Formats: sequence, C-alpha cells, structure tokens
Amino acid sequence: MSRPFPSYWLYRDAQRLWRWRYDASNGKTIAVSSESYNRKGDCERAIEIMKASYNAPIWGPVDDINQPS
Repeated sequence: MSRPFPSYWLYRDAQRLWRWRYDASNGKTIAVSSESYNRKGDCERAIEIMKASYNAPIWGPVDDINQPS
C-alpha cells in the first residue's frame, strides 16, 4: 500500500528521537514538529493535539489581518 496524502509522517531523526511532519495532498511538507520526543507515544500525542486544533482562531497584527489576501 502506498502512503496516502495528506498525511502525517512519524519518524526518527538523526539522534533517534521521534518527530512528525505533515504532508499536503501534493506530497509537500507544510508542517513539522517543533521538538523531538523520546517516546513515540508523546509524538503521537502531539499529532493528536495538532489534529484537534483545526478550528483554532487565526491571530496576527490587526493591520495585517484586515488586509485582503
């Protein structure tokens, strides 16, 4: 089975610590873990936190937010 996109990729870095990245439907990475984890379960929990934040508000400087895209 080939990897579906979009999806999270759970992997070990050069120090053998756990990290994740999120790849979009085109296969390009658009988000990465900001830290590494000693335990795989902690890394999986970080992914679950990211998944749960899908409806979090977007904040930024008022002048920038009010500008058209």
